[in-house]
Amino acid sequence: MTVNPALVDDPTVEVTGVSKWFGQKVAVSDVTCSFGPGLTGLLGPNGAGKTTLLRMLTGLTLPSQGEVLVKGVLPRAKVERYRDIGFVPEESALYNTLTARDYVAYAATLTGLSDPGAAADRALETVELTDDAGREVGGFSKGMRQRTKVAAALVHDPEILVLDEPLNGTDPVQRAHLIKLFADLSAHGRTVIVSSHVLQEVERMTDRVIAIVDGKLAAAGDISAIRRAMSDIPYRVMVECDKPRDLAAALLLHNDAVSSVNITRDLIHLETTDLAALGTAVARQARALDVRLSKFAPVDESLESVFRYLVGGR
Repeated sequence: MTVNPALVDDPTVEVTGVSKWFGQKVAVSDVTCSFGPGLTGLLGPNGAGKTTLLRMLTGLTLPSQGEVLVKGVLPRAKVERYRDIGFVPEESALYNTLTARDYVAYAATLTGLSDPGAAADRALETVELTDDAGREVGGFSKGMRQRTKVAAALVHDPEILVLDEPLNGTDPVQRAHLIKLFADLSAHGRTVIVSSHVLQEVERMTDRVIAIVDGKLAAAGDISAIRRAMSDIPYRVMVECDKPRDLAAALLLHNDAVSSVNITRDLIHLETTDLAALGTAVARQARALDVRLSKFAPVDESLESVFRYLVGGR
Protein backbone atom coordinates (compact mmCIF):
# COMPACT_ATOMS: atom_id res chain seq x y z
CA MET A 1 0.00 0.00 0.00
CA THR A 2 1.16 3.53 -0.82
CA VAL A 3 1.89 5.60 2.29
CA ASN A 4 2.63 8.89 0.53
CA PRO A 5 -0.79 10.60 0.09
CA ALA A 6 0.43 12.27 -3.11
CA LEU A 7 0.80 8.83 -4.72
CA VAL A 8 -1.75 6.16 -5.61
CA ASP A 9 -1.29 2.39 -5.74
CA ASP A 10 -2.36 1.81 -9.35
CA PRO A 11 -1.35 4.97 -11.23
CA THR A 12 -2.29 5.75 -14.80
CA VAL A 13 -0.42 9.08 -14.67
CA GLU A 14 2.90 9.45 -12.80
CA VAL A 15 4.66 12.76 -12.14
CA THR A 16 8.21 12.44 -10.81
CA GLY A 17 10.35 15.41 -9.78
CA VAL A 18 8.76 17.64 -12.39
CA SER A 19 9.74 21.28 -12.80
CA LYS A 20 8.91 23.76 -15.53
CA TRP A 21 10.40 27.16 -16.04
CA PHE A 22 9.90 29.85 -18.65
CA GLY A 23 13.04 31.96 -18.75
CA GLN A 24 13.54 33.21 -15.18
CA LYS A 25 10.00 32.28 -14.09
CA VAL A 26 9.53 28.95 -12.34
CA ALA A 27 5.97 27.78 -12.93
CA VAL A 28 6.23 24.30 -11.37
CA SER A 29 8.96 23.21 -8.96
CA ASP A 30 9.93 19.61 -8.16
CA VAL A 31 6.41 18.14 -8.02
CA THR A 32 5.95 14.41 -7.48
CA CYS A 33 2.46 12.91 -7.44
CA SER A 34 0.33 10.38 -9.27
CA PHE A 35 -3.23 9.82 -10.39
CA GLY A 36 -5.26 6.68 -10.88
CA PRO A 37 -8.86 5.56 -11.39
CA GLY A 38 -11.21 7.90 -9.57
CA LEU A 39 -11.50 11.66 -9.37
CA THR A 40 -8.79 13.97 -8.02
CA GLY A 41 -9.22 17.71 -7.51
CA LEU A 42 -6.22 19.86 -8.42
CA LEU A 43 -6.31 23.05 -6.36
CA GLY A 44 -4.27 26.21 -6.08
CA PRO A 45 -4.58 30.00 -6.32
CA ASN A 46 -4.31 31.79 -9.64
CA GLY A 47 -0.76 31.56 -10.96
CA ALA A 48 0.07 28.55 -8.79
CA GLY A 49 1.12 26.40 -11.76
CA LYS A 50 -1.99 24.21 -12.12
CA THR A 51 -2.49 24.81 -15.85
CA THR A 52 1.20 24.25 -16.57
CA LEU A 53 1.10 20.97 -14.66
CA LEU A 54 -2.02 19.82 -16.52
CA ARG A 55 -0.44 20.64 -19.88
CA MET A 56 2.56 18.51 -18.89
CA LEU A 57 0.24 15.66 -17.91
CA THR A 58 -1.27 15.70 -21.39
CA GLY A 59 2.08 15.99 -23.20
CA LEU A 60 1.29 19.42 -24.62
CA THR A 61 4.16 20.94 -22.64
CA LEU A 62 7.43 19.18 -21.88
CA PRO A 63 8.93 19.40 -18.38
CA SER A 64 12.17 21.33 -17.98
CA GLN A 65 13.15 18.67 -15.47
CA GLY A 66 11.64 15.42 -14.28
CA GLU A 67 9.30 13.00 -15.98
CA VAL A 68 5.61 12.48 -16.69
CA LEU A 69 4.45 8.98 -17.64
CA VAL A 70 1.02 8.09 -18.97
CA LYS A 71 0.31 4.40 -18.55
CA GLY A 72 4.03 3.82 -18.13
CA VAL A 73 5.36 5.73 -21.14
CA LEU A 74 6.20 9.28 -22.16
CA PRO A 75 3.21 10.59 -24.15
CA ARG A 76 5.35 12.03 -26.94
CA ALA A 77 7.35 8.81 -27.18
CA LYS A 78 4.25 6.87 -28.12
CA VAL A 79 1.74 8.94 -30.07
CA GLU A 80 -0.99 6.32 -29.62
CA ARG A 81 -1.01 7.18 -25.93
CA TYR A 82 -2.81 10.45 -26.75
CA ARG A 83 -5.90 8.39 -27.55
CA ASP A 84 -6.08 7.51 -23.86
CA ILE A 85 -6.35 11.20 -22.88
CA GLY A 86 -9.21 13.67 -23.12
CA PHE A 87 -8.32 17.29 -22.35
CA VAL A 88 -10.54 20.29 -21.63
CA PRO A 89 -8.34 23.41 -21.65
CA GLU A 90 -9.25 26.47 -19.63
CA GLU A 91 -8.99 28.81 -22.61
CA SER A 92 -12.04 29.06 -24.84
CA ALA A 93 -10.23 28.34 -28.12
CA LEU A 94 -12.87 26.94 -30.48
CA TYR A 95 -13.47 27.16 -34.22
CA ASN A 96 -16.33 29.63 -34.03
CA THR A 97 -17.61 29.02 -37.57
CA LEU A 98 -18.07 25.28 -36.98
CA THR A 99 -21.27 23.84 -35.59
CA ALA A 100 -20.99 21.98 -32.30
CA ARG A 101 -21.49 18.69 -34.13
CA ASP A 102 -18.80 19.46 -36.72
CA TYR A 103 -16.37 20.57 -34.01
CA VAL A 104 -16.82 17.41 -31.94
CA ALA A 105 -16.76 15.22 -35.08
CA TYR A 106 -13.47 16.86 -36.05
CA ALA A 107 -12.06 15.88 -32.65
CA ALA A 108 -13.29 12.34 -33.27
CA THR A 109 -11.56 12.29 -36.66
CA LEU A 110 -8.26 13.34 -35.11
CA THR A 111 -8.37 10.30 -32.81
CA GLY A 112 -9.04 7.94 -35.72
CA LEU A 113 -12.64 6.93 -34.97
CA SER A 114 -14.32 5.12 -37.85
CA ASP A 115 -17.66 6.97 -37.55
CA PRO A 116 -16.92 10.51 -36.28
CA GLY A 117 -20.48 11.74 -36.81
CA ALA A 118 -22.09 9.04 -34.67
CA ALA A 119 -19.45 9.47 -31.98
CA ALA A 120 -20.06 13.24 -31.97
CA ASP A 121 -23.80 12.71 -31.55
CA ARG A 122 -23.23 10.42 -28.56
CA ALA A 123 -20.81 12.87 -26.91
CA LEU A 124 -23.14 15.85 -27.44
CA GLU A 125 -26.01 13.89 -25.94
CA THR A 126 -23.83 13.14 -22.91
CA VAL A 127 -23.41 16.89 -22.21
CA GLU A 128 -27.04 17.70 -23.15
CA LEU A 129 -26.24 19.70 -26.29
CA THR A 130 -28.17 17.64 -28.83
CA ASP A 131 -30.76 20.36 -29.50
CA ASP A 132 -28.00 22.89 -30.28
CA ALA A 133 -25.70 20.56 -32.23
CA GLY A 134 -26.40 22.36 -35.53
CA ARG A 135 -25.57 25.83 -34.22
CA GLU A 136 -22.19 27.51 -34.72
CA VAL A 137 -20.21 27.56 -31.50
CA GLY A 138 -19.37 31.23 -32.06
CA GLY A 139 -22.92 32.03 -30.95
CA PHE A 140 -22.79 29.90 -27.82
CA SER A 141 -22.77 31.15 -24.25
CA LYS A 142 -19.67 30.43 -22.18
CA GLY A 143 -21.39 27.51 -20.49
CA MET A 144 -22.37 25.97 -23.82
CA ARG A 145 -18.83 26.42 -25.11
CA GLN A 146 -17.55 24.60 -22.02
CA ARG A 147 -19.91 21.69 -22.66
CA THR A 148 -18.79 21.58 -26.30
CA LYS A 149 -15.18 21.24 -25.14
CA VAL A 150 -16.16 18.49 -22.71
CA ALA A 151 -17.96 16.63 -25.53
CA ALA A 152 -14.85 16.91 -27.71
CA ALA A 153 -12.71 15.52 -24.87
CA LEU A 154 -15.11 12.61 -24.32
CA VAL A 155 -15.81 11.73 -27.95
CA HIS A 156 -13.16 8.98 -28.17
CA ASP A 157 -14.04 7.53 -24.72
CA PRO A 158 -10.63 8.18 -23.13
CA GLU A 159 -9.37 6.37 -20.06
CA ILE A 160 -7.88 9.60 -18.66
CA LEU A 161 -9.79 12.87 -18.54
CA VAL A 162 -7.94 16.10 -17.70
CA LEU A 163 -10.21 19.08 -17.01
CA ASP A 164 -8.93 22.63 -16.50
CA GLU A 165 -11.69 24.76 -14.91
CA PRO A 166 -14.47 22.85 -16.71
CA LEU A 167 -17.25 24.48 -14.67
CA ASN A 168 -16.43 28.06 -15.65
CA GLY A 169 -19.42 29.91 -17.03
CA THR A 170 -21.91 27.10 -16.46
CA ASP A 171 -25.24 27.77 -14.79
CA PRO A 172 -26.30 25.75 -11.71
CA VAL A 173 -28.20 23.15 -13.74
CA GLN A 174 -25.34 22.65 -16.21
CA ARG A 175 -22.84 22.53 -13.35
CA ALA A 176 -24.80 19.86 -11.50
CA HIS A 177 -25.03 17.76 -14.67
CA LEU A 178 -21.28 18.01 -15.37
CA ILE A 179 -20.41 17.16 -11.77
CA LYS A 180 -22.56 14.04 -11.98
CA LEU A 181 -21.01 13.16 -15.34
CA PHE A 182 -17.45 13.44 -13.99
CA ALA A 183 -18.37 11.46 -10.87
CA ASP A 184 -19.98 8.72 -12.97
CA LEU A 185 -16.93 8.47 -15.22
CA SER A 186 -14.61 8.14 -12.24
CA ALA A 187 -16.90 5.55 -10.65
CA HIS A 188 -16.56 3.47 -13.82
CA GLY A 189 -12.77 3.34 -13.59
CA ARG A 190 -11.74 6.45 -15.50
CA THR A 191 -8.95 8.66 -14.20
CA VAL A 192 -10.49 12.12 -13.86
CA ILE A 193 -8.34 15.13 -12.89
CA VAL A 194 -10.26 18.36 -12.29
CA SER A 195 -8.69 21.76 -11.72
CA SER A 196 -11.21 24.19 -10.30
CA HIS A 197 -11.45 27.26 -8.10
CA VAL A 198 -15.07 26.42 -7.21
CA LEU A 199 -14.10 24.67 -3.99
CA GLN A 200 -17.59 23.64 -2.93
CA GLU A 201 -18.07 21.87 -6.24
CA VAL A 202 -14.74 20.02 -5.95
CA GLU A 203 -15.81 18.91 -2.48
CA ARG A 204 -19.02 17.53 -3.98
CA MET A 205 -17.06 15.51 -6.52
CA THR A 206 -14.18 14.05 -4.52
CA ASP A 207 -12.37 13.89 -1.21
CA ARG A 208 -8.91 13.47 -2.76
CA VAL A 209 -7.09 16.66 -3.62
CA ILE A 210 -3.65 17.74 -4.79
CA ALA A 211 -2.87 21.32 -3.77
CA ILE A 212 -0.27 23.40 -5.63
CA VAL A 213 0.95 26.69 -4.13
CA ASP A 214 3.72 28.78 -5.74
CA GLY A 215 4.42 25.92 -8.15
CA LYS A 216 5.12 23.44 -5.35
CA LEU A 217 3.15 20.54 -3.93
CA ALA A 218 1.56 21.99 -0.78
CA ALA A 219 -0.69 19.12 0.31
CA ALA A 220 -2.21 15.88 -0.93
CA GLY A 221 -4.72 13.29 0.19
CA ASP A 222 -8.22 13.43 1.58
CA ILE A 223 -9.43 16.73 2.99
CA SER A 224 -9.79 15.59 6.60
CA ALA A 225 -6.30 14.09 6.66
CA ILE A 226 -4.78 17.28 5.28
CA ARG A 227 -6.54 19.29 7.98
CA ARG A 228 -5.32 16.91 10.71
CA ALA A 229 -1.77 17.27 9.42
CA MET A 230 -1.92 21.03 10.03
CA SER A 231 -1.05 20.51 13.69
CA ASP A 232 0.19 24.07 14.12
CA ILE A 233 -3.24 25.52 13.31
CA PRO A 234 -5.87 25.27 16.11
CA TYR A 235 -9.21 23.70 15.25
CA ARG A 236 -12.25 25.96 15.35
CA VAL A 237 -15.30 24.32 16.90
CA MET A 238 -18.88 25.46 17.40
CA VAL A 239 -20.89 24.21 20.39
CA GLU A 240 -24.60 24.92 20.75
CA CYS A 241 -26.24 24.46 24.17
CA ASP A 242 -28.75 25.96 26.61
CA LYS A 243 -26.16 27.31 29.12
CA PRO A 244 -23.31 28.63 26.96
CA ARG A 245 -21.71 30.89 29.58
CA ASP A 246 -21.59 28.19 32.26
CA LEU A 247 -20.13 25.61 29.89
CA ALA A 248 -17.61 28.04 28.39
CA ALA A 249 -16.33 29.07 31.82
CA ALA A 250 -15.92 25.45 32.89
CA LEU A 251 -14.03 24.56 29.70
CA LEU A 252 -11.61 27.44 30.18
CA LEU A 253 -10.93 26.37 33.76
CA HIS A 254 -10.59 22.64 33.21
CA ASN A 255 -9.26 22.08 29.67
CA ASP A 256 -5.75 23.14 28.70
CA ALA A 257 -6.50 22.38 25.04
CA VAL A 258 -8.88 25.34 24.78
CA SER A 259 -6.97 28.36 23.48
CA SER A 260 -9.85 30.80 22.98
CA VAL A 261 -13.58 31.12 23.64
CA ASN A 262 -16.19 33.43 22.18
CA ILE A 263 -19.93 33.34 22.94
CA THR A 264 -22.67 34.45 20.54
CA ARG A 265 -26.19 33.87 21.90
CA ASP A 266 -26.50 30.09 22.36
CA LEU A 267 -23.28 29.33 20.49
CA ILE A 268 -19.80 28.85 21.90
CA HIS A 269 -16.95 29.34 19.41
CA LEU A 270 -13.81 27.53 20.57
CA GLU A 271 -10.28 27.10 19.35
CA THR A 272 -8.46 23.96 20.43
CA THR A 273 -5.21 22.14 19.74
CA ASP A 274 -6.72 18.73 20.60
CA LEU A 275 -10.10 18.07 19.03
CA ALA A 276 -10.59 14.66 20.68
CA ALA A 277 -9.74 15.98 24.14
CA LEU A 278 -12.12 18.88 23.67
CA GLY A 279 -14.95 16.55 22.70
CA THR A 280 -14.41 14.51 25.88
CA ALA A 281 -14.22 17.65 28.02
CA VAL A 282 -17.41 19.14 26.56
CA ALA A 283 -19.36 15.95 27.25
CA ARG A 284 -17.97 15.66 30.79
CA GLN A 285 -18.62 19.29 31.73
CA ALA A 286 -22.08 19.23 30.17
CA ARG A 287 -23.05 16.30 32.37
CA ALA A 288 -21.61 17.93 35.47
CA LEU A 289 -23.46 21.21 34.87
CA ASP A 290 -26.68 19.66 33.53
CA VAL A 291 -26.18 21.43 30.19
CA ARG A 292 -28.24 20.29 27.22
CA LEU A 293 -26.01 20.03 24.12
CA SER A 294 -27.58 20.36 20.67
CA LYS A 295 -24.50 20.66 18.45
CA PHE A 296 -20.74 20.03 18.50
CA ALA A 297 -19.11 20.62 15.11
CA PRO A 298 -15.69 21.59 13.74
CA VAL A 299 -16.18 24.56 11.44
CA ASP A 300 -12.88 24.54 9.56
CA GLU A 301 -12.63 21.03 8.08
CA SER A 302 -14.22 22.05 4.79
CA LEU A 303 -12.16 22.18 1.63
CA GLU A 304 -12.57 25.96 1.57
CA SER A 305 -11.06 26.30 5.05
CA VAL A 306 -8.19 23.94 4.29
CA PHE A 307 -7.48 25.79 1.04
CA ARG A 308 -7.48 29.12 2.86
CA TYR A 309 -4.91 27.83 5.36
CA LEU A 310 -2.72 26.47 2.56
CA VAL A 311 -2.59 29.66 0.51
CA GLY A 312 -2.30 31.97 3.51
CA GLY A 313 -2.34 35.62 2.47
CA ARG A 314 -1.98 34.92 -1.26
